[in-house]
Amino acid sequence: MIKKMVKNTKDFDRRFDNGEDIHDLIDMSKARITSPGKKVRITLDVAEGLIKEIDRIRESIGVDRGALIKIWLHERLQQENASTKHQRL
Repeated sequence: MIKKMVKNTKDFDRRFDNGEDIHDLIDMSKARITSPGKKVRITLDVAEGLIKEIDRIRESIGVDRGALIKIWLHERLQQENASTKHQRL
């Protein structure tokens, strides 16, 4: 099967966001499944003003509070890991 190509990531994202079939654009032989591991529950005490700001953002993008916080934590860890990796070089 011949794979169709897209010009750039914006074109790919546009097709995905429009609900178009993108399977012909993906090399599934290179796909990998990662397991996040065992979940651990944490409790945070957070200022009410901060929660209001988080809720304002999460409502605008349509996700729940926990999901948004997990995404932000994941993104921050990626930044820290990239920074640490740069410092070791």
